[in-house]
Amino acid sequence: MPSCLFCEIATGAVPAQLVLEEDDFVAFLDTRPVFKGHTLLVPRRHVVTLPDLPAELRDGFLASIQRLATALVEGIGAQGSFVAMNNTVSQSVAHLHCHVVPRTKGDGLRGFFWPRTKYADDAEAADYAARISRALG
Repeated sequence: MPSCLFCEIATGAVPAQLVLEEDDFVAFLDTRPVFKGHTLLVPRRHVVTLPDLPAELRDGFLASIQRLATALVEGIGAQGSFVAMNNTVSQSVAHLHCHVVPRTKGDGLRGFFWPRTKYADDAEAADYAARISRALG
């Protein structure tokens, strides 16, 4: 199998701002967030699309998404979240990943136009990761 960025993040070979580490899943901040706190959840096992996700991982995947959506509200003060997955089309990394994006009323997100922002520096990204991680318990 060719090198997979998300597999490398899941094993720790590539650094990332981790917010959740579980036996089957890992979540980390998106390096090109729609809004600060934008998190990606991936299975540790290489799975390309949602239809490929083994049945034994489905409930845990959804439970982790649910926990992340809650953590964005509790950890960084979001009012809600936007949760999305691409399958093949528009999937920038060929490894299943779920976007959990913090939302606030009037944040400017319209439809599926995803403007991107940046963290001021690594310290700001680390602060967001720590706040979300703390909210996860």
